[in-house]
Amino acid sequence: MKQLTALLIASALALLLAACNTVAGVGKDVQAGGRAVEKAAEEIQHK
Repeated sequence: MKQLTALLIASALALLLAACNTVAGVGKDVQAGGRAVEKAAEEIQHK
C-alpha cells in the first residue's frame, strides 16, 4: 500500500512539473507574439 501511495504521489508531481513547463512555454510564445505585433505597429507608425 505504501508503494502504491508513493507511486501515485510521484506520478502526480511529474504531471504537475510537466504542466508548469508547458504553461511556461505558452507564456514565452505569447510574449514573442506580442513583441512581433509591437514591432509591426512601430514600423507602421514610422512610415
